[in-house]
Amino acid sequence: MAIVRYTPWSVNPALHNEIRTVFDRFLQDGEGDQSNVVTSEWTPRVDVREEAGQFVIEADVPGVDPKDIEIHMENGVLSIRGERKSGMRPENAGYTRVERAHGTFYRRFALPDTANPEGITAKGSHGVLEIAIPKRPEVKARRINVNA
Repeated sequence: MAIVRYTPWSVNPALHNEIRTVFDRFLQDGEGDQSNVVTSEWTPRVDVREEAGQFVIEADVPGVDPKDIEIHMENGVLSIRGERKSGMRPENAGYTRVERAHGTFYRRFALPDTANPEGITAKGSHGVLEIAIPKRPEVKARRINVNA
């Protein structure tokens, strides 16, 4: 008698992805990451860091041409939209596993008031999109004397 491994996800991988997404959202720390939108077909992973003079967002977008990525800044919210096109996969191509997501993605990031929307730059290299958002010069508080 042969032992056969039962994998229910191989029957419906879309169901597996949907369940994983629900659990990922449920188990996130704090309020959860609201940067992805339900209409996204996949969500690129990002790193966000703050440096002395700028904020930097790095997004993993392998297989996406940097020319096909749209970046918008409006009302303190940075939006990234793009699409990873799927290669034509004939049904008789012999695939035994298909895990790479394709389709559109859309991410949003609320930026602090110190972000300067005028100097935002973006570059893509080796499947990583890097967006640099400069900080505004600090405005120092000054004391105002009250005349009597």
